[in-house]
Amino acid sequence: MILVIGANGMLGRDLLGLLGERAHGVDIDEIDITSMESVFKVVSEFKPTVVINCAAFTDVDGCEENVDKAMEVNGEGVGYLAMACREVGALLVQVSTDYVFDGTKGTPYQEYDAPHPISVYGESKLAGEMNAAFAPEHLIVRTQWLYGLNGNNFVETMLRLGTEKKQLSVVDDQIGSPTWTVDLSKAIIALVDKGCRGIYHAANSGFCSWNEFAKAIFEETSLAVSVVPMTTEELNRPARRPLYSTLDCSNLTADSGFEPQPWRNALREYIRLRADKKISEGK
Repeated sequence: MILVIGANGMLGRDLLGLLGERAHGVDIDEIDITSMESVFKVVSEFKPTVVINCAAFTDVDGCEENVDKAMEVNGEGVGYLAMACREVGALLVQVSTDYVFDGTKGTPYQEYDAPHPISVYGESKLAGEMNAAFAPEHLIVRTQWLYGLNGNNFVETMLRLGTEKKQLSVVDDQIGSPTWTVDLSKAIIALVDKGCRGIYHAANSGFCSWNEFAKAIFEETSLAVSVVPMTTEELNRPARRPLYSTLDCSNLTADSGFEPQPWRNALREYIRLRADKKISEGK
């Protein structure tokens, strides 16, 4: 049985949808990953063969103000999961991030590139990677720029703002790969089913700036919104962001057989499913 932690989030819900009867999900009302007692209780109760940890403190700017919470959730909590997985002989799958890199390489990051986080969020997620490795059987999957039907994300923010304003300023000097949580879920499942271990990168193929991503969102939804460029420095957020953090996902395809689709194709499919969902909900 596969135990998905953080089951009510964007990624967790898509994973459960794809895994079906193979998986069981728990969230914060059933497990507190910052409590060793809570983690051991839940893991020992279910005795899973695989634990996929989707739980995280993902407020990048909020991490700068809540360092202890970031480290507890993203770092120490993963250590408790690793110990619990060791006890029951389970594989621990830890979802990580491009923010473990500083974004100065200039070419797509590979799994063996040395991490160098420049924010508390990145530092806490790197701590989680290191703690995950304490589990004898572990799989670390780094991803980036996530969006999905079941949570707040950049696509939903742009579509909301696009109904309120006719012009938006969006940074054009941060480059990465927008990644749909359904495709990330498929990648994780492929890696697990193929018995892969260690660190892998998983994101939709191709890359763009946030500015280009915003323009694509409005093009796919036929919203007449002008998107003008601005710099990260002009945005002036509390946490530093890596400027070029595209991930090389060639090992994912080579070892699991799963090939991520281009990010623009994934966005188009997401927009279609989003519209179908709204129709079914009568919105």
